[in-house]
Amino acid sequence: MAAPTIVVVEDENSLRSDMIEYLANCGFDAVGARNGIELDRILGERTASVVILDVNLPDEDGFKIAARLRDTQGAGIIMVTARSSTVDRVVGLEIGADAYLVKPVELRELEAQVKSLLRRLSERAAETPSPLPPAASAETQGADGGDEARWTLDPTEWSLTSPAGARISLTSMEMKLTSLLAGQARKPATRDQISQALYSRRWNPEDRSIDTVVGRLRHKVEGAIGGTAPLKSVHGVGYVFSAPIRVLGGP
Repeated sequence: MAAPTIVVVEDENSLRSDMIEYLANCGFDAVGARNGIELDRILGERTASVVILDVNLPDEDGFKIAARLRDTQGAGIIMVTARSSTVDRVVGLEIGADAYLVKPVELRELEAQVKSLLRRLSERAAETPSPLPPAASAETQGADGGDEARWTLDPTEWSLTSPAGARISLTSMEMKLTSLLAGQARKPATRDQISQALYSRRWNPEDRSIDTVVGRLRHKVEGAIGGTAPLKSVHGVGYVFSAPIRVLGGP
């Protein structure tokens, strides 16, 4: 079995070389790129499992590259930057990065993040749910069929499982959002509650980042279950997870 390809996008030559050498010694097929143009060339020749992406790159910054990778590639994204502000971290995760590391990066931590992300991506790829017929589907079973079917949230594995068994891997932001909604017991969470949970700040009516996170999660869930996600907008309030949900390890 071929080793996973890891692309390190970093314009600092010594750091890029160190990361490539370390990852190669860990058994990965590690290659380097100095910028987005070189990354595109590599991705045109091979499929990457994970892209380790520096934020502060010449010409096209890491945030822009991450956004288009998320739209066109199935690779996991680990962002690396010298910036340590919460805003930069939030932007990276909102774009769809799977992990975010601040320089100076401990190479053992980088290795652990890559292995953890590859494991989650492998589990996600193995998810091939077969929707049940509507009459028998656990997604549509209601009170007439006895106990109402429950979704399951696993805080350890960052995953959400539908009543029919479709398992959806979550990003950090998606996990925070789902945890909040699960704790609301099918009552709406206000946008201010969501903003505090995701970003530790009050909601700004001009900020659309919450809708971006919700939209990405809804799209991911609907793609996995082949139906409508129980993630609903409540006009003038916020959002609600409208189906019963159980949090593993919870009461």
